[in-house]
Amino acid sequence: MAPAIVSDVELPARVVPETLATPASKASTSKLFSLEGKTVAITGGARGLGITLAIAVVEAGGSVACLDILEQPSADEWALLNKIAKANGSSVSYQRCDVTNEDSVDEVMTAIATEADKNGAPFWGCIACAGIQQQLSAFDYPAADFDRILKVNVTGVFNTCKYTARVLRDRKTPGSIVMIASMSGNIANRGLACTAYNTSKAAVQQMCRSLAQEFGEYQIRCNTLSPGYIRTAMTDQLLIENPEVEKTWMAGALLGRLGAPEDFKAPAVFLLSEGASFVHGSDLRVDGGHCASA
Repeated sequence: MAPAIVSDVELPARVVPETLATPASKASTSKLFSLEGKTVAITGGARGLGITLAIAVVEAGGSVACLDILEQPSADEWALLNKIAKANGSSVSYQRCDVTNEDSVDEVMTAIATEADKNGAPFWGCIACAGIQQQLSAFDYPAADFDRILKVNVTGVFNTCKYTARVLRDRKTPGSIVMIASMSGNIANRGLACTAYNTSKAAVQQMCRSLAQEFGEYQIRCNTLSPGYIRTAMTDQLLIENPEVEKTWMAGALLGRLGAPEDFKAPAVFLLSEGASFVHGSDLRVDGGHCASA
């Protein structure tokens, strides 16, 4: 016998604690992806992917503090960033910072949070984007060079995350940490000899999972964003040195193109935003399908 169908019955209201806890119950979907009233620090923010993600933050209504070891950011990109920020009523700053220097990162993050309070857009988190690359055969890779890659790409990311999280914890505020990893943390890149870089990006992915376990109780979310091949100054130099590599890369490009820095704006904003309030300890791979191909 088929079960009876009950219709036109009004079910009693049910309070679900999880619904009350999530930001998704308090705002419309469009608001969930806004970064208005939030300040985000971005390392590697002088040029390339870092400054493109800074533009994404201000386009989403947030304020941004760009950090880099370079004396000055890229002039054209910096001018564009400031123009967008001014139109949106956001604040933008640039400070020199060596992410491998723990004291420097500590001092800068504290200063950013203090200034963010003054600007009415409290410190919300960071994008750890600073990183370096080197192509060299593993047979000939000097240990000192390997250590240098790990110091910037792993220890530098750890310093960034650590001092971001300490500021948030001490202020008893939630936040979001986005760590730029790479699909190279999951695969070995055909046509490239970059063992140190690939090792560093796999380490960042594991670091994220470990930090997520520690920081979660303070409502500080940690996630990695893993790009595929991107057209940046760093990858362009690799292609100049190894022109045949582009053919190898394109063979696995299921969308028929390589990535551009702009392809990662929306994914980064998503991970930063309260729209991703239940995304924690995850890796978001954005590679145009490269890892899906054999």
